[in-house]
Amino acid sequence: MVVELLPSAVDGLLVGVIYGLAAMGLSLIFGVMRVVNLAHGPLIALGMFGVHSLFTGLGVNPFLALVPVGALGFLAGLVLYFAAVHPVRNAPHLSSLLSTFAVNMILVGVGTSLFTTNFRNVDYSLGKVELGTLSIPGTRLAAAGIAVLVAAGLHAFLAFSRPGKYVRAVAGDREAAELVGIPSTRVLAASFGLGTSLAAVAGGLVAILFPFTILSGGTYELKSFVIVVLGGLGNPLGALAGGLILGLVEGIVPFYLGTGWVPVIEFGLFVALLLVRPQGLFGGKR
Repeated sequence: MVVELLPSAVDGLLVGVIYGLAAMGLSLIFGVMRVVNLAHGPLIALGMFGVHSLFTGLGVNPFLALVPVGALGFLAGLVLYFAAVHPVRNAPHLSSLLSTFAVNMILVGVGTSLFTTNFRNVDYSLGKVELGTLSIPGTRLAAAGIAVLVAAGLHAFLAFSRPGKYVRAVAGDREAAELVGIPSTRVLAASFGLGTSLAAVAGGLVAILFPFTILSGGTYELKSFVIVVLGGLGNPLGALAGGLILGLVEGIVPFYLGTGWVPVIEFGLFVALLLVRPQGLFGGKR
């Protein structure tokens, strides 16, 4: 039984790393500015269509296409921040929720008009990697490896670089950071752009592995919310761990109960954590 279950568990963990990367962007934005970005799904879809367009239109290797896609995601985040978040950053939280939700609806509407809701896929393969009795698609292994590297890069940026320390200072106490000369508006904008860049890169990785439509971003946005609750609101590394947990659930549950039970288990876990441990599995005490 364990031997039969192992491929599904490994597959779930590899996909879970990518889920975690998408959720890291959502968690970073919330941790720095206490904004729940409801435009997260369309930004994931932006990454999907960005990689697909560069691969099919220009023949760019889909993994190399992640670089311009990440840059595009960052620029889109800056525009979104100044257009929809900055004007309401000191207003009640409901204002930013409604503002980003409106952006969500606009982006989905424009995307549907441009791309329709037909499925696309990135027809790219790296063969298979044989590890004993395991046979792992090379693209899935490479995508998970890139997600880990990006997550490690984010951690190093926040922990050791001066701009990263500015981000942590603004997240801790914006007014105190401004008193010592840290430009909080620029830091908030850059943090939002970094979060949306992570979403776009994660979307690009998903596009390499699975078929998608312009509406697919919404599915991964919901997964990101579950993961953020698992890992702890505002805890990017916790989000990565939460992604691994969700991926493991998606890998194991169908083996015993069938695919239809996956969302039941996921959102049941989501509700249970909100009731029992709202700070998440890796969050501090409240």
